[in-house]
Amino acid sequence: MSAAVGFIGPGQMGEPMVHRLLGAGHRVTVYARRDEVRNRLTAAGATVVDSAAGVAEDHRIIIVCLFSDDQLREVALGPDGLLAQCAPGTVVLSHTTGSVATLRELASARPEVTVLDAPISGTAEDIANGRLTVLIGGPADAAETAGSVVQAYASTVLHTGELGTALNLKLVNNVLFAANAQLLSAAVALAEDLDIEPEDFLNALAACSADSRVAGHVRGIGGIDNFTELAAPFLRKDVDAAFTAAKDAGTDLGLLYDVIARGPLPLTG
Repeated sequence: MSAAVGFIGPGQMGEPMVHRLLGAGHRVTVYARRDEVRNRLTAAGATVVDSAAGVAEDHRIIIVCLFSDDQLREVALGPDGLLAQCAPGTVVLSHTTGSVATLRELASARPEVTVLDAPISGTAEDIANGRLTVLIGGPADAAETAGSVVQAYASTVLHTGELGTALNLKLVNNVLFAANAQLLSAAVALAEDLDIEPEDFLNALAACSADSRVAGHVRGIGGIDNFTELAAPFLRKDVDAAFTAAKDAGTDLGLLYDVIARGPLPLTG
């Protein structure tokens, strides 16, 4: 069933989400800052507005896909922000991989609006092909409502429990992914020391017992150097967020952080 959906943050991951929502028959209103994105989405059939507050009008489901907590606060908080303009009962679903503290700040700022944390696992290609994984934390009824919409670009939608549980699960997943990436990078370096070309090693690994999802990503984007350029900034942000979340909870990342800190990829600091 089609719905009127608001969307904020049509960037590298968000823009293909909007296209999938439109393709599923949803009526999508988008706030985008860049002219080229605004033009593309208008041509695709979206309604483009000039502010986050404009997205709140007449929409009971709003998806936010931003890079950081700071961006999320800027858009959502304040008298002219998204939350202040939402009608009671609106569901605001955040794909931002940030901190649970920020989510709780948003939820407490406007209790009559339901905030859901909905971090994602996958790539822009996964979104374009409708096979993304979305984790949702928050009230079950709101999660079910939002889940029926994000199925336009997700093949797996998992309700993880109360607000914040989805984000914490994603952060642990990303820390494990980052540790695996460091181990793979170290293995590629060792293979080179043993006169094995990186491409040959990665291709052979696909048929061996130590292959992994990380290795598949590295092969798919053309090797460790490309992976480092494209993925390292995102992984570094997620490692920092996980470090903060663990500290706030009175624990630490343990051996996972040791591997991440000692590995050759620039994922800390």
